[in-house]
Amino acid sequence: MTERPAPPIALLAELTHRCPLSCSYCSNPLELTAREKELPTEIWVDVFQQAADLGVLQLHLSGGEPASRRDLETLVAIARDAGLYVNLITSGIGLSPSRLDALEAAGLDHVQLSLQATRAEKADWIGGYKGGFARKLAFADEVHRRGLPLTINAVMHRHTIDDIDAAIEFAASLGARRIEVACVQFYGWALANRSGLLPSRDQVLRAKEAVLAARRAYAGRMTIDFVPPDYYADYPKACMGGWGTTGINIAPDGTVLPCHAAATIPGLAFDRVTEKPLSAIWYDGSAFNAFRGHAWMKEPCRSCARRDKDHGGCRCQALALAADATAADPVCRHAPGRPVIDDILARETPFETDLIYRNGKIR
Repeated sequence: MTERPAPPIALLAELTHRCPLSCSYCSNPLELTAREKELPTEIWVDVFQQAADLGVLQLHLSGGEPASRRDLETLVAIARDAGLYVNLITSGIGLSPSRLDALEAAGLDHVQLSLQATRAEKADWIGGYKGGFARKLAFADEVHRRGLPLTINAVMHRHTIDDIDAAIEFAASLGARRIEVACVQFYGWALANRSGLLPSRDQVLRAKEAVLAARRAYAGRMTIDFVPPDYYADYPKACMGGWGTTGINIAPDGTVLPCHAAATIPGLAFDRVTEKPLSAIWYDGSAFNAFRGHAWMKEPCRSCARRDKDHGGCRCQALALAADATAADPVCRHAPGRPVIDDILARETPFETDLIYRNGKIR
């Protein structure tokens, strides 16, 4: 029997899958939730109170684009009333100054803005939305003018990672207090575009050096987090801080997930907030308990000295690369599946391919 987990710290509420962008690296499921299946306002209100009662401290409102929900201001206000710290994860598109006024009045604590590139032409090409970059800039200026804390989420891949210095400087110019330089992780839609998005080893090494230099330059002014691509690592990251240990994801239809991509794993039974209390799902849900502790681990993970550090790595990545969600994450140098990644790096890195966008277009 696994040890009873501590309460979760964070809740990622995916309010909708609707989005003006069509990013080729989108981390949302291949099959998106239709608008008519999204949870109504009153269910989210109840969920936020349940989350606060469970011990959740941080609420991240995400999507798709959460601004697609007309009740966004109401949801922010209700969450703040429940005592949650509310972070809005947005493309910035569709949020006018007047709507930002309303969100601020509702108690919004923090804004996290996605950045596809630092130049309009490239950003609009990557996001598949002409004029999107200009609207992001205008939105960031409005956030900064109000004094709201701002994080920039700069998504990095082959076409943008060489611009990492410019991205960090750009975030600083927008008044961001933090930038997350996050390399694309390959599952979901990004997996279909891996050949066109995977950076080279030299690109990754240069990016690491650039981040170290920037951290020294911006020390005390801006926090710089770096999430390198897993494929070039010797050991896997502790995905989600460990399965079912720190956070909860709720999909637009109310499906409760241990991580963003968990629904890709066959054989797991996922509960919905419309059917069970959130606390029961967190503590007793079969999906949440599937990979807690060590009992599920195979060798070499089970006897590895790192098992409490990386928790066996990413289950979704193990499934995608080793066809087995219980396998050691193939990122690990000790994993039987590591040759799969080595082959991918040798075979795919040199090639430039067209990107397939979420709207079906190819560029």
